[in-house]
Amino acid sequence: MNRILVFICCTCLPIFLPAQNKSFKFAFVSDTHIGNESASSDLKRTVLDINKDSTLKFTIISGDITEFGSDEELQTAKEILSDLIMPWYIIPGNHDMNWSESGGNSFKKIFGSETFSFSYGGYLFLGTNCGPNMRMGPGQVPKENIVWLESTLTNMPNKYQPVIFVNHYPQDPALNNWFEVIDLLKKRNIQMILCGHGHSNHLLSFENIPAVMGRSNLKAKDSIGGYNIVEFNGNEVTFRERKPLIFTQPKWATVTLEDHHFKNDKKVYFRPSYSVNNTYPNIKEVWKYNDQSDIGTGFALSGNSIIGTNTSGNIYSIDITTGKKIWTFNTGGKVYSSPATNNKYVYIGSTDGFIYCLKMENGKLVWKYKTNKPIVASPLIADGILFMGSSDGHFRALNPTDGTLIWDYDQVKGFVQTKPLYYNGNVFFGAWGREFYSLNAKTGTLNWKWDNGQNNRMYSPAACVPVAAKGKVFIVAPDRFMTAFNSNSGKVLWRKYLDSSWVRESMGLSNDSSLVFVKTMQGEVLGISTAADSMLISWKADLKIGYELDPAPVIEKEGVIYVPSNSGTIYAVDRNSGKLLWIHKISNSLINPILPLSKNSVIASSTDGTIVYLK
Repeated sequence: MNRILVFICCTCLPIFLPAQNKSFKFAFVSDTHIGNESASSDLKRTVLDINKDSTLKFTIISGDITEFGSDEELQTAKEILSDLIMPWYIIPGNHDMNWSESGGNSFKKIFGSETFSFSYGGYLFLGTNCGPNMRMGPGQVPKENIVWLESTLTNMPNKYQPVIFVNHYPQDPALNNWFEVIDLLKKRNIQMILCGHGHSNHLLSFENIPAVMGRSNLKAKDSIGGYNIVEFNGNEVTFRERKPLIFTQPKWATVTLEDHHFKNDKKVYFRPSYSVNNTYPNIKEVWKYNDQSDIGTGFALSGNSIIGTNTSGNIYSIDITTGKKIWTFNTGGKVYSSPATNNKYVYIGSTDGFIYCLKMENGKLVWKYKTNKPIVASPLIADGILFMGSSDGHFRALNPTDGTLIWDYDQVKGFVQTKPLYYNGNVFFGAWGREFYSLNAKTGTLNWKWDNGQNNRMYSPAACVPVAAKGKVFIVAPDRFMTAFNSNSGKVLWRKYLDSSWVRESMGLSNDSSLVFVKTMQGEVLGISTAADSMLISWKADLKIGYELDPAPVIEKEGVIYVPSNSGTIYAVDRNSGKLLWIHKISNSLINPILPLSKNSVIASSTDGTIVYLK
């Protein structure tokens, strides 16, 4: 009887709850944007101010630590933050990861992790990366972070411990996989979410979870920047904006902490729908593979197998018929380089700084070539030469057989991310230093280079894969211009900004070279004449996706045009009529470069690790 009574008491009384401190305070800093003109001085002032307040127990910095994710900016941020005399916890934001010359590796190397987990005052504080990593699009918590979050929540010593979750992005559809995070958090005692990204203070709610967005630390148009002081007092949390070294403003937000018992919540919340797949039942998923890491690249085809990669640093071969892995080779860093193959060997770059050559049949290493920095660019094999850019300011030509250097152009401004174009004996590529280059493919000498004239590096023509036809080279860029060059001289033949249909980074060449397909930010696909002397729209798809950022190329294969999207959906359009043929949604994450096998079969993947073979 006594044992039964003890059991009843233990299950009915809330003795599992940890004792929460009656009161404690911490600093909540966000969007420091080191690299911005005033950012370093703004952050130094904040660090000095925090150090003067002995009542603050720790500091949370919730993303967009830098402006451009460069190693220099990250190191500067670390040096400033290292002056904090209390514990501090940090996660990256989209600015730290989307334009990262290291593919996100430097953030982990410099700060130790891209997630955090710690307990204070009886609360468990958890923070994750938000992406997007190396591909423009909506935010996305990386698959590895989802796995980490699930493991951390599953293995909590006390399942009833209240949880505070921190992410740079709001946990809403601006984040492609917000629902995965929310669903995991709701399995535990989630009580509040903190975020940044919006640069201003806001009291929010995500599926009935109280949330607070904190202001940017930048001064912007003000005389100084600022941050928030967060005070826990029992079950009440207050937020006050602090003007460093001057004063603390009155509280602007109050959150009541409680166990929402989401396990018993019967309300139906919005989730992405896959019902569109029922409209086109002729499209079948022959097989589907779910990686445990993000995928940020396209595939290479060789015989009956494809070569893919992931952000765990793996290069692998998959049997097309079965969807089973044949072999795996691990590099020392995340891979954002789409592989190239000559059917005997496969070539790829890694953020560990090496260019790799592997045997196609078994994945064994043939040779590797070390560069001076991580590689996020993709290789090209043309005219018996392997061409590859890097993040070290170099663009190289290697002998694909033994990896010996043929030539090295070392004057690249910024880092190379794209796959180069080979055309009429020259190679063309852009870089995140605003410039576009033409090099002699045999010698590596500069033919010409072009600067877009923008002050912002983020407008660089660096993410699109250039195309060429009829003596012209074409690019699109985040400045929303499409530009046509004379391929020999580099003369700008025309440069056009479409007021109502902005282009960005997604483009491709028709099979007959008569059109350059461009996808607009409004989700339209236009065919631009390669023969005209000005920008002439001579074809248009019967398609309007909606707001669209996916930079993956538009590809034609045997009369079918494949259009990727940032919502995990693939669109197929008839080349002749422009009519929509079918739609298929494989996930809710950005689609990587698509690999059509024939008119009736295609391999596709999305950045959350989903790979499908469609027929």
